[in-house]
Amino acid sequence: MPHAGSAASELRDRLAAGYRQVRSALLAERNASGFWEGELSTSALATATAVMALEMARRHGEQPEPAADVLAPLIDGGVRWLAEHQNGDGGWGDTTLSKSNISTTMLCHAVFHATRNASRYSDLVKAAAIYVDRAGGVPALRARYGKDKTFSIPILTHCALAGLVDWHDVAQLPFELACVPANFYKWARLPVVSYALPALIAIGQVRHHFVKPKGLFQRVLHFARGLAIRRSLAILEKIQPASGGFLEATPLTSFVTMSLAGMGKADHPVARKGVEFLIRSVRPDGSWPIDTNLATWVTTLSINALGPDLPPEAAAPLQNWLLGQQYREVHPYTNADPGGWAWTDLSGGVPDADDTPGAILALLNLARICQREGEAPAEPRDGASLVIPGSARASPSHSDGHALWAGQLPAGTRDALERAVKWLLDLQNSDGGWPTFCRGWGALPFDRSAPDLTAHAIRALDAWLQLRSGIRQNSIERRTTLGNSHEFRYAHGKLAWRAHRAIDHGFKYLKRQQRPDGSWLPLWFGNQFAVDDENPNYGTARVLAAYRDCGLTETPEFVGGIRWLRAAQNADGGWGGGPEVGSSQEETALALEILASLETERAELSESVIRGLTWMLDRIDKGKLMEPSPIGFYFAKLWYFEKLYPLVFTCAALRRTIAGSST
Repeated sequence: MPHAGSAASELRDRLAAGYRQVRSALLAERNASGFWEGELSTSALATATAVMALEMARRHGEQPEPAADVLAPLIDGGVRWLAEHQNGDGGWGDTTLSKSNISTTMLCHAVFHATRNASRYSDLVKAAAIYVDRAGGVPALRARYGKDKTFSIPILTHCALAGLVDWHDVAQLPFELACVPANFYKWARLPVVSYALPALIAIGQVRHHFVKPKGLFQRVLHFARGLAIRRSLAILEKIQPASGGFLEATPLTSFVTMSLAGMGKADHPVARKGVEFLIRSVRPDGSWPIDTNLATWVTTLSINALGPDLPPEAAAPLQNWLLGQQYREVHPYTNADPGGWAWTDLSGGVPDADDTPGAILALLNLARICQREGEAPAEPRDGASLVIPGSARASPSHSDGHALWAGQLPAGTRDALERAVKWLLDLQNSDGGWPTFCRGWGALPFDRSAPDLTAHAIRALDAWLQLRSGIRQNSIERRTTLGNSHEFRYAHGKLAWRAHRAIDHGFKYLKRQQRPDGSWLPLWFGNQFAVDDENPNYGTARVLAAYRDCGLTETPEFVGGIRWLRAAQNADGGWGGGPEVGSSQEETALALEILASLETERAELSESVIRGLTWMLDRIDKGKLMEPSPIGFYFAKLWYFEKLYPLVFTCAALRRTIAGSST
């Protein structure tokens, strides 16, 4: 049996080698412009909706023959890809790694009928129909989404266009409400989320087109609603981004395009731009992703994962690129004020409360690196200072991580940060949490406050405050006292005072949202193998990062969250979306990034963390680092995976393990 000291030395060597490999791999993923673009999973759901939209455009449009010839091979290629990726149970999942679900299967099944390919793929279509019937059909689809009609009504519209669902089964969306001021929406209790306005307009109109009223009252209502058609279409045209892709999302753009084309408006400018977007978005294998890219999101994730180990020469170009992505005008889609960031650098993005905190943290990290220009570049951490049970104790490496001087921060960066901080503060809900896009919307899940978004906003605000005030408020009581202090407001300004109060309010929200078992649930990430598709691992890890960064590691909430995270570790040493859910690279890295960073501050790793690191390092050694899992949500119950997630999360976990830094 090897000596404990030699085992510790071997693990340190493996950590150092693993981190060098992961860091190099992540840096190699940059594009020619120096930022990260990533690669979203190909999607059966996106492919099905894109094919339906192109089929409706081909069938009802007045394009010249060459344009029709362009659509035919794309439609055939999409149908062929769907046929090749049907699951063994007759259904389809959202990604090639997803289990079958009623939503995607209904969409895919309908495409074979709409494109007149049902007889050509008769066995496949029969198996799909059996799956839909076994899963519960239309009632099961409605039950899956509950009160949120954002996705159920578009799916039923898609199926109605294929002739598989009666138009009377498609609920009428009040497209006329698009004509009222945007501030009214939050009071209207719309059945769709705030970012689904294009679908509200187009799908509402196609249903209005196909369902003729019977009674006198219905005829009057139908006539009155029809008066809003022209104006709401003008609004739809106004909010369509230059790329043609609403939110850069294939499904949303496809639903809009198929609806307009299906009611005879295939040549409307919105439909034409939608078709052009879909033509540009198709992949060589005939499939479509759910979104063009998450370039801004994965770039800020990568910058923050690498921290001080980002090459110094890369910092300034990334800083300039990121500053260029900040919105400087009111957004035409959500009416968001200037100051935020979206997930992508493309025109279809919308500023939100996850990408904006990520950009703030990334700019602070980049500013630190740029500040060190002219100094000898630091070598990536080698893990030599780690203490592992059985080895000699060494002193931990401490770094304050916030030693930026305001006078040395470029004015452009300083101004951008202040705009972003104000944007976040103005977005905070009255319950203390942060929503995704719009303040005050609360009827549906994707509009309400969420723990993961709130924690991210708190981390960004706290990091900015430490830069501004030079004070680390390491208890909620002290933070509240300072935040309410007139002296503090006088000394540091109104914006800093507002940030203090917002952070305090945010932590109170997080305290209320913590579940009895100590965990938190996120909004934009899930796990298809966990109970109710939830991912308490992601939510808990992200919330604990806020408590850690703010120095609140002695609070009952933090202690309870850590207890839950430790208990959720699987027997193989890794973590999944929750207890006894299969381990994944992403979820293991998320847990370790929290646990290891705390333990290395004490210069000692527990057996639990060592088991997790061993699981992770074994996967790296076996070449499984780049095997992603579908843990991402996009819209409601729509799964995706991103090629860079396992690489980015692993890089963050290993760097923190080695450095023991709180930066």
